[in-house]
Amino acid sequence: MAPDTGSGATGSPTVGVIGLGDIGSGVAKGLVRAGVDLVVCDIRPESTAPFAASARVAADPAELGSLVDVTVVAVVTDEQVVTVLDGPTGALVRPRPGSTVLIVSTVAPSTLARVAELATAAGVAVADCGVSGGPSSAAEGALIAMIGGDDDVVERLRPVLETFSSLVVRMGPLGAGLQAKLARNLVQYASWLAAYEAQVLAEAAGIELAKLAQVIKASDARIGGASTLMFRRTVAPFTDGDDGGLVGAMRTAAGLAHKDLRAAMELGDSLGVALPLAAMTDARADALFGIGPDVVPAPGPGAEP
Repeated sequence: MAPDTGSGATGSPTVGVIGLGDIGSGVAKGLVRAGVDLVVCDIRPESTAPFAASARVAADPAELGSLVDVTVVAVVTDEQVVTVLDGPTGALVRPRPGSTVLIVSTVAPSTLARVAELATAAGVAVADCGVSGGPSSAAEGALIAMIGGDDDVVERLRPVLETFSSLVVRMGPLGAGLQAKLARNLVQYASWLAAYEAQVLAEAAGIELAKLAQVIKASDARIGGASTLMFRRTVAPFTDGDDGGLVGAMRTAAGLAHKDLRAAMELGDSLGVALPLAAMTDARADALFGIGPDVVPAPGPGAEP
């Protein structure tokens, strides 16, 4: 039998989750483990079935919105986010007074701005929460949560966030959670592109890719990955007021980077392999290490076959 979904005597919120894919189902499972009154909604019966004994299954987002204090939106696309909130059967049709919408979907900033307008018109608070960690972290209740919103809204949501997150960081006002997630995704996708370009070069040179992956994983465990240089408060170049020893070390590191990248591009040229990312990294390496201004290069050597 599904639990009563009204706010209990303890004042704990009733939470609804719209969208039970990899992330949404993980969020819902975390809420169930924490004993939170839960309502779920998904257009796929097979997605709501696992929650039939632990939550109320709403017929549509409108029913869910009328029952909950917090509506978590975990659908995939921008269009879906707007539809499940503002459509004919959207969660904002008859929301519970004083409730909050929490967007965990990764959407365009303009979509979030639209959601904020809709929520405000409906008398509902809104916050955005970028999540990272993927399906496995979602299933374990260990997502990394980057939340944006007013202080009071974020603090109200924190107990909910902690049911499915291993780290909750308020990034700033509304929109900052999404912005942080987009920046974080840039690191992920760009690092994967770097790994791909490295594989292209290695394969052309006759290197077994599984062996390359083995040594990169072992090396990253020692020296860190993409976040290794993310320790400064600004990306602006160092100044005379900065620690001279640190600046000297970064100059040395930049010099080694230029040397290594140019050697890689020379190898690529000899093998007929284009390395546009290597060329761009060489051009921007001084900025990368904080010892010079950023320079976004025009296509040049290494950028074309």
